[in-house]
Amino acid sequence: MTIDVQADGGFVLQPVKTAERWSGLTGWLVLVTVFAVGILMRQLVAANSDVSWLLIAGERWLEGQRLYSEILETNPPMAVLVYVPGILLARALDLPAERVVDAMVMIAVVLSLGLSASILRRSTALSAGQRWPLAITALLVLVVLPVQSFGQREHIAVIELMPVFAVLALRINREAPSLWGIAVAGVGLGLALCFKPHFSLAMLSVYALLAARLKSPRILCSLETVIAAALVVGYGACTVMFFPEYFSEMWPLIRDVYSVGLPLGEMVMKPAIALWAITLMAALALQQDRGVRPTMLLLLTGAIAFAFVYLLQRKGWPYHSYPMMAFAWLGFGYAIGSWETGPDQQPRRPSIGTAAVAASLFMAGMVWFNHVIDVRMLQPAIARLGLAHPTILAISGDGGIGHPLTRAVGGIWASRQQSLLIASYANYVRATESGDSRRLAVFQSYLERERRGLIDDFRRTSPAIVLVDNMTGHWGQWLRASPELERLLRDYRLSETVGDIDIYVRRSS
Repeated sequence: MTIDVQADGGFVLQPVKTAERWSGLTGWLVLVTVFAVGILMRQLVAANSDVSWLLIAGERWLEGQRLYSEILETNPPMAVLVYVPGILLARALDLPAERVVDAMVMIAVVLSLGLSASILRRSTALSAGQRWPLAITALLVLVVLPVQSFGQREHIAVIELMPVFAVLALRINREAPSLWGIAVAGVGLGLALCFKPHFSLAMLSVYALLAARLKSPRILCSLETVIAAALVVGYGACTVMFFPEYFSEMWPLIRDVYSVGLPLGEMVMKPAIALWAITLMAALALQQDRGVRPTMLLLLTGAIAFAFVYLLQRKGWPYHSYPMMAFAWLGFGYAIGSWETGPDQQPRRPSIGTAAVAASLFMAGMVWFNHVIDVRMLQPAIARLGLAHPTILAISGDGGIGHPLTRAVGGIWASRQQSLLIASYANYVRATESGDSRRLAVFQSYLERERRGLIDDFRRTSPAIVLVDNMTGHWGQWLRASPELERLLRDYRLSETVGDIDIYVRRSS
């Protein structure tokens, strides 16, 4: 503490120390406010359709159904297993699983950022002026920016990777991380890589940069990568032993059907690419008088590497772009801290222009991540039917029609899968690839199996409500093209149509 002894014997804090204390109090106040906003958003934003379906898949798996045969899901087991602790805790507390999972993700954010801050506490990777801006940016990125993508696998993976990047920030600045920090980073890295093989390509690129920067290829075999590799290998072995149907049933489907994607030209025209590029350029513009420092280089590399992963997946879905956007924003937060601290290490006056650009970019990002089909307008119509815990089936290729609607109305999902995935992919091929006959021929056996599965589910569950989606596609026509499905629907009456979605109710209901 810097003090000044006055003639009258009093002690006066120096302005620098007073400014630091004020900055700390302000920083904590901002962090608490951001966290509160994140909690509020969980109450206002509709639950994510994929998360809602994966909760159903997890519940069914716990009840004894087999994943990939009785529960059809194209993602590896971790996509379902990650939500199982939340489901079990929700059952123990008699609370909705969605609320418990949201709370657990929020707690994970706090733990991840707290561990990352501890790893970097005495590091020169961040100057004093960079710590609060980066901390606030990180919290905004993790609890506010995701909007509808909150709780998705990509979101959870970024939370897990935060301590990894903290350790790498030490390494790239030629500082030695603590053993506990390395262990935490290794576990986080391993868990993140278990979600999708694509993530390993991004992190390999980041480690390759580190190896080149430090001129030490041994960094590729650092302790955290060894821990991560052990976790991934163990997870792979468990998948082979306990979920063999993933390879026998799902892998051919993924190879032949799920590989269909958008062309590169369409991918680069997605809003995510423009938002990502502008964020990176803004970050670099703020650094132009200082050059790209090692920590900034690390964050930019992460953003670029995950952008390639986004393009590689060829789907263009908002949540796929979350990691690249997250690390671009972390780079921006680092740059803000660098710019707001002048060469003499004294705080500069905040720039209104910088704040306006940042706010505009961030809001645009939130709009992108909130781009989703929201069918909450169906809930009053279903409530008017007066059915307790209705069994619901949706004739749709979009998972957002049946989920999270089914859970929101206390219903039971009738189908073994989230939506008519294969039929929707076939429709896409017909519309965009001039009806490629060879590809469609490959689809035929999968299409027939999906249709038979839907008919079996229809007969087995006798759903109280059938939703026919004419909003995202011509699924009414698709249904009428199947005499068997049309016969099954004769036992239902059209209750009403809301937003081009027909709500059929069983006549005996």
